[in-house]
Amino acid sequence: MDVFAGHRALTRPLRAPAITIGNFDGVHLGHAALIARARALAAPAGGEVVVLTFDPHPTEVLAPHLAPTLLTTAERKLELLAAAGADAVVVEPFTAELAALAPDAFVTEVLAGALGARHVVVGGDFTYGKGRGGNIDTLTAAGARLGFTVAVVAPVAIDGEVASSTRVRGYLRGGDPARATALLGRAYDVDGVVVRGAGRGKGLGVATANLRPDGDLLPAPGIYAVTFERPGVDARRLPAVASLGTNPTFVDHGTLVLEVHVLDLDADLYDARVRIGFVARLRDEARFDSVDALLMQIRADIAAARSVFAATR
Repeated sequence: MDVFAGHRALTRPLRAPAITIGNFDGVHLGHAALIARARALAAPAGGEVVVLTFDPHPTEVLAPHLAPTLLTTAERKLELLAAAGADAVVVEPFTAELAALAPDAFVTEVLAGALGARHVVVGGDFTYGKGRGGNIDTLTAAGARLGFTVAVVAPVAIDGEVASSTRVRGYLRGGDPARATALLGRAYDVDGVVVRGAGRGKGLGVATANLRPDGDLLPAPGIYAVTFERPGVDARRLPAVASLGTNPTFVDHGTLVLEVHVLDLDADLYDARVRIGFVARLRDEARFDSVDALLMQIRADIAAARSVFAATR
């Protein structure tokens, strides 16, 4: 998949592109439907699927106090877009200059001019240009004039609920990774580097990897059944248990720490880049009166996690 840093940075002409436009944070099932529709439109002419997305998120420029905490880092979003079927991604720098561009100028200069759109695929609530003055009707009219079609994709509903980045964030913050998974089409994951912690887990006979996450959004504190993998190093996705909390048994008013015990791996993971996928929430974090009581609960958590993974085989 080719990645271009904006419409002015293309190093080659796009091939009969079907372009879908949006923020694509999280790359959930609604986003996947946009890409699939673009693929269907591009295929007959041997065209390519192009995602036009923005960095930073437009809200960070237009209303910083309302900017969402992003589900995916820029790097992870590109991985997910490639997996969803994008042939190229144009990461358009979102600036005050771009925000001030009139709707007609955006279509003429960016979509038709620089990108050479043959088809444009958007959601039903799509708006564009200065003051969000452009909409589906104006885009369709511009397409008829400039030589591209416009396809509108209906929202994707899972069990009666529309897949959206906002809903995924809400479920994660509420400690419901299973519902987030349903809307994403995969478990929500966090990448990061394994760093040295206090070493308590190893001392207790339950070694843990302390993760320094790349992104900003973590689920609600608690104990989770998770998957553990090392992208590019080990193709296995191993069962694990994660503690996301402050270690209240040992520390008063501690900082939030993500610790992972991998059930079937004995390896030195320091400085390794890893990916943790949140599968199910097992319980709230709790303070225990003794180390023995904590160990008993850890064993119960490991058994519960094994049951979760056994049920998904």
